[in-house]
Amino acid sequence: MAFRVIGFNDPIFSGLQDMLGVSDHEVENPANTPSTKYVRDAKAMAATPADIKEYPDSYVFVLDMPGLKSEEIKVQVEVNNVLVVTGMRQREDEWEKEVKYVRMERRIGKFMRKFILPENANIDAISAVCVDGVLTISVEKLPPQRKKPRTIQVQIR
Repeated sequence: MAFRVIGFNDPIFSGLQDMLGVSDHEVENPANTPSTKYVRDAKAMAATPADIKEYPDSYVFVLDMPGLKSEEIKVQVEVNNVLVVTGMRQREDEWEKEVKYVRMERRIGKFMRKFILPENANIDAISAVCVDGVLTISVEKLPPQRKKPRTIQVQIR
């Protein structure tokens, strides 16, 4: 099984500013480095934890989606067997204008996870179920293809 997980989960990338005690406005932003907003958004999008399990006949992806309804989650397969899970987390009290957060640790905004599926993944047999804030995506495996010897007819010219 050869999975590649695409995202910004690198520990160096995700916590460097916090470890150095540098605030967002103190960081110089040369033209060739990503902006602080881009880094923050990328971390938020990649912050959805996932487990990947392999069974004899399928692969199962389990992702935490606390507080989300199934209609707020989108699961699709892009070209080159890339499984993509996207959606949007919103604050419950957006309508309350006078609310002031003292501390905010739960992530809000867009999220996205991408997984490159193995060649034996049957992209036509994928199911997704969200129960109690846990999204489970099942991807069936294709039956193993045995290569049979093939005889090639030699033509006379």
